[in-house]
Amino acid sequence: MKKTKNKIVILDGYCENPGDLSWTGFEELGDLTVYDRTAANLIVERICDANIIFTNKTPITRETIEVCPSIRFIGMLSTGFNIVDVVAAGEKGIPVANIPAYGSNAVAQFTIALLLEICHNIGHHSNAVTEGRWETGSDWCFWDYPLIELADKTLGIIGLGRIGLITGKIAKAMGMNIIAYDENPTESGRETAEYVSLENLLYNSDVISLHCPLFPSTEGIINKKSIAVMKDGVILLNTSRGQLVVEQDLADALNSGKVYAAGLDVVSIEPIKRDNPLLNAKNCIITPHIAWAPKESRKRLMDIAINNLRAFIEGNPINVVN
Repeated sequence: MKKTKNKIVILDGYCENPGDLSWTGFEELGDLTVYDRTAANLIVERICDANIIFTNKTPITRETIEVCPSIRFIGMLSTGFNIVDVVAAGEKGIPVANIPAYGSNAVAQFTIALLLEICHNIGHHSNAVTEGRWETGSDWCFWDYPLIELADKTLGIIGLGRIGLITGKIAKAMGMNIIAYDENPTESGRETAEYVSLENLLYNSDVISLHCPLFPSTEGIINKKSIAVMKDGVILLNTSRGQLVVEQDLADALNSGKVYAAGLDVVSIEPIKRDNPLLNAKNCIITPHIAWAPKESRKRLMDIAINNLRAFIEGNPINVVN
């Protein structure tokens, strides 16, 4: 395949590159068109004559693949690939390549940032100072929320893959005890955490952090029943997938105090909908799916995507998921 014949379309490039990175690596491999976003009714029109397409959250369905016979390669700008019908692509001989690891450190760092914000409410107290409450106060210090020390508390990690393992190492450095539930224990995992059953983890953790993939077996893993097993006043963190949590059940637990606080970077439907019960829940921090997004990790993602494409062009596709 000659480079001059490659027509490359990126369907939703804005979140990956809002202007602080360069698309040059893709341009060197073909005729590149980048769209910030693509509405569902424009997908086919934009890729109908392309042989290489990249997507992050824009769905590529069986129907789209059927009516776009020129497609030869589908590249993900993400680790997840559930928005592509990989079975239909495979039937057509179209490799789908994802980004297996690019932001593990960033997501783990963000997970701990959520936890520390819950423990200290730094943003709130900084705002209180700028609003004048300290200068007009009667005492030399004040705090509006309980301040929580993490040393000797137990962090339970559900899913001890790359991100979960790094999260555990950071928490261990802060003096926390680390336990984990994972269906595939590893030696590297045992160096950081004690593997336990899910029920054991739910019962014994002061903080629970979700890092497992979204599978039928993990969808809704945090629900009314599993929350009932948890300690009163547990803290829940989720930087993985929103569908791991039954959101009404978590909202009810936050409002009752069963769950002290939650730090969430993901929700079940994104962008979040106004009727999401977590928006009005007590002690719930919600950020707009940004744990992955430091410039360094986005640059790494882009480099891997370019390498995936180059490997395909050279006849040796890598990171293929179908």
